[in-house]
Amino acid sequence: MGLTIMMNQLIEFSINHWEMVAVFLAILATLLFVESKGGAQGLTPSAATSLMNSEDAVVVDIRPEKEFKTGHITGALNIPATKMKENLKRLEKHKDAPIIIVCKSGVTSGASAKDLKKEGFAKVYKLQGGIAEWQSSSLPLVKG
Repeated sequence: MGLTIMMNQLIEFSINHWEMVAVFLAILATLLFVESKGGAQGLTPSAATSLMNSEDAVVVDIRPEKEFKTGHITGALNIPATKMKENLKRLEKHKDAPIIIVCKSGVTSGASAKDLKKEGFAKVYKLQGGIAEWQSSSLPLVKG
């Protein structure tokens, strides 16, 4: 019964405020389009671990060096997002390997992943939820 009342309220709100609903849907559609166009596929921490173990995926942590040193995924390369373009040579030897981009919370990794795809890196992924999600999944980090 409660679900029916909520649905009726949602329908009533949508009718009374159709302009806001239309703007919301337009923004949502744009966001989905932008994320799907040329974007990297997101990986859960368990899927990332599996890819690292089965295909020797390279983890690229794009956080600033200071944050990286507080805790990062074992074997991760630290290439801050702001210095990605000048560090492409460091990644060149990994061009055919899967690359997993990691940031603090999973929000900023998409832009770096798109940049790598533009440079010809075919298998680029982003860690969903970033290091925060990795930690909440009780997966290990190394310091230094």
